[in-house]
Amino acid sequence: MKKNQVKLFYLVFLICFSLNAQEKKPNVVLFFVDDMGWQDTSVPFWTKETHFNKRYHTPNMERLANKGTKFTQAYATPICSPSRVSILTGSNAARHKVTNWTLKRNVSQDASDDKLEFPQWNMNGISSSSTVPNSFVANTLPQILQQNGYHTIHAGKAHLGAKNTPGEDPLNLGFDENIAGHAAGAPESFLGTENFGNGKPGKEEWAVPGLEKYHGEDIFLTEAITREALQSLDKLAGKKPFFLHMAHYAVHAPIMADKRFYQKYIDAGLDITEAKYASMLEGMDKSLGDIMDYLEENDLEENTIILFMSDNGGLSAHARGGEPHTHNAPLNSGKGSAYEGGIRVPMLVYWPQKTIPGSKVEDYIIIEDFFPSILAMTKSSIPELKQKVDGQSFVPLLEENKQSRNQRPLFWHYPNKWGGSGPGIAPFSSVRKGDYKLIYYHKDRGFELFNIKKDIGETTNIAKSNAKKTKELAKILSAHLEEVNAQMPLDKRTNKKVELPIKILENE
Repeated sequence: MKKNQVKLFYLVFLICFSLNAQEKKPNVVLFFVDDMGWQDTSVPFWTKETHFNKRYHTPNMERLANKGTKFTQAYATPICSPSRVSILTGSNAARHKVTNWTLKRNVSQDASDDKLEFPQWNMNGISSSSTVPNSFVANTLPQILQQNGYHTIHAGKAHLGAKNTPGEDPLNLGFDENIAGHAAGAPESFLGTENFGNGKPGKEEWAVPGLEKYHGEDIFLTEAITREALQSLDKLAGKKPFFLHMAHYAVHAPIMADKRFYQKYIDAGLDITEAKYASMLEGMDKSLGDIMDYLEENDLEENTIILFMSDNGGLSAHARGGEPHTHNAPLNSGKGSAYEGGIRVPMLVYWPQKTIPGSKVEDYIIIEDFFPSILAMTKSSIPELKQKVDGQSFVPLLEENKQSRNQRPLFWHYPNKWGGSGPGIAPFSSVRKGDYKLIYYHKDRGFELFNIKKDIGETTNIAKSNAKKTKELAKILSAHLEEVNAQMPLDKRTNKKVELPIKILENE
């Protein structure tokens, strides 16, 4: 073989090898649900099946759980935007400082308080530009995947940046396509017959954009977004690996009936509001099933990772039927709360040839862990990052001989005031380490300590009876808050910032 022929042979070999390597990159579907509680499914995430598991019908979540792994102790933040920023950046909320929900540029969504003044948090969300004030500049997950050869699609709720900032448009954050995502965190309407809220005077900022082809049709928003996402995959036709960020507006308020599933829940005896809510959950589950069907029908199933997660605990303080703060039992409270009902969520992972069918992981993980996990699963080359990553990959937990890491501390920080009220719904900082969870409330400097393993409902505060553990966790929490320069509210009574928790205990 002549010298030039040898060079050509090796050139062709390298090109083929490169293309083959690219083909082997796994596709990723991140199926992200809004406001879905730990019990809002027929898949039990506790040690036993509950009446809520029997109430809801989510056959495709069951299907995914049977194929893959369920995480029984998965945590998000108590409010939506902080979770969304953490999942795309890998940073803890105390660090990225998008600690409350975002909407308008430079406008805080904090409710007023008689005793606390809230800090100037990053109310503009993620930004691609350092010139935008009150924003968190980072290398986002879709940007990094894009640089690694992925076609990146955002579908559904974005809620990543405030209006009139770069972060309101997912296209500025590393997505090649944006389907129906903008600054708002809820739709004005889930109904195509109501144009998803478009055309309602004074409701423009809540109207879902970009789905004009469905206006006037009898179609639910969840279905419309799913159809659009699958059409995007069809157009891609396997030319590149894809990352689909399937972020549904469901099951956020307004609670509206998905007519395809509503009547069965009325017939089962649920009140009107709860029947509507259950129908929204089943519509969400159908979307998951449609995506799984599509992957199977197009021979993509064995090369596609599916991750299922919710952005915070289930709504329970208002807008629901029945007694408030009971919709996530046995967990206490719901969305917005420091208690388990506000932060513990359903999580499923299917990774072909990796996850053990029907398995479960009982170690705890937190929302920022998704960033390093997805990058590890895709074997992505990671650039020098603008942000510090707090998350840890949960890939080792999926391995058969996994090592427990339940002694790693998890942190929550919410120096803000949500619009709802109820148990644990207040400005707070919190840490979980091992079986114990400590909550520090900013307004009254009060402490609550719970043994989550023994007391999942957080019914018995043992902060005083176990003062040693309280102080131990207060030190760990304070060190974290100090390390990330966490923002604390101002106490109007003293005109001083709320102290770190260890300072309170040291002065006792």
